[in-house]
Amino acid sequence: MSVSIAGRVDWLGNVHLQRLLSVLAKNGEEARVAGGAVRNALMGQAVADIDIATTCLPQDTIRRAEAAGFKAVPTGIEHGTITVIAGGKPYETTTLRADIETDGRRAKVSFGRDWKLDAERRDFTINALYAEADGTVVDLVGGVADIEARRLRFIGDPEARIREDYLRILRFFRFFAWYGDGRPDAEGLKACARLKDGLVQLSAERIWSELKKLLSAPDPSRALLWMRQAGVLTGALPESEKWGIDAIHGVTKAEKDLGWAADPLLRLEAIVPPDAARMKTLADRLRLSTAEAERLRHWALATAVEPKTSESELAKRLYRGDRQGFVDRLRLSLAGARVRAVEDTDALLEAGGFSRLLAYALKWEKPLFPLKGADLTALGAVPGPKLGEILKNLEAEWIEAGFAPDRGALLERAAKALET
Repeated sequence: MSVSIAGRVDWLGNVHLQRLLSVLAKNGEEARVAGGAVRNALMGQAVADIDIATTCLPQDTIRRAEAAGFKAVPTGIEHGTITVIAGGKPYETTTLRADIETDGRRAKVSFGRDWKLDAERRDFTINALYAEADGTVVDLVGGVADIEARRLRFIGDPEARIREDYLRILRFFRFFAWYGDGRPDAEGLKACARLKDGLVQLSAERIWSELKKLLSAPDPSRALLWMRQAGVLTGALPESEKWGIDAIHGVTKAEKDLGWAADPLLRLEAIVPPDAARMKTLADRLRLSTAEAERLRHWALATAVEPKTSESELAKRLYRGDRQGFVDRLRLSLAGARVRAVEDTDALLEAGGFSRLLAYALKWEKPLFPLKGADLTALGAVPGPKLGEILKNLEAEWIEAGFAPDRGALLERAAKALET
């Protein structure tokens, strides 16, 4: 029985996409939508990017696209990929390929015309589907049945697929987190466990990109559990070893129940220790962005907040520290307390306290200290260490007073301090 995505998605009827497929399929050539767009269409999930596979050689793809009035950019021409801009939208258009040499990180390819060979060089059956311009799905590796069963399987021999690119170990768990159900495929899991040492060959950027995508899944907890069981999580994220991943369940439940957005950084914080030195090591090793590294650092440096803490006390800590760091701490504490509250009434009270403090922290705005050094020099102070010390002491008094003293009161205090 043939399967079709026609009528399931709006994007297939896009006039620019249809024209692109048409011009690439003239004179005996073929072109089909490939990979994730077909998979997600069959699963009823949103499609971000639409890729095309074609028998046209790269230079022919460029010629045909430009003749049709589209812009063609040779973004990966050595691997057969041309990005065609059609109607303002990019379509990665790649010539059918077969691997002729792999080293675990990248492959040398030869171009071809065999759709089955092109499908068999891909990683998982659910990613090796094609769709004709009319929506008819072309399945050469059993991907449709695996989608229906929500089963993630390597194409062919799992070890052979992994040895072609060790990133596929992490992709196995990432795609399982997003699309799998039940237990992971046993042979795939065993292959990942056996070949996990190959992860050291990968660049930090590729590893973090996969981990971040995995941690962005609706519920990554099952995938993380199987990664732990296979020894893959320790290899990719050694900071998680001996710390435990149980807290991830509470975080994903809190996100769902309380309307929090899925947050890969918060989820990462749930499975690693709040240790600033180790978070710096993690950030350096995986080459996190400056913003990501700073967020981890501030979270690690933010001291734990007790559920009975007053809002005025929290305000002082927020002023002296980093708000996002405390928000992350409070979210993790609230998520943990909600889990314990199922069987512990004390934890229910704790959850209420953390919820109150989190709400306060989210709406809190940092007040501006009313004085500057120029205010003290206007009172006759001489620039130098003493001026700085007086200003620092006045700010400390202002904080302890709940940020209440106004500029006039602080100037009076400053004048007295200068007299001593």
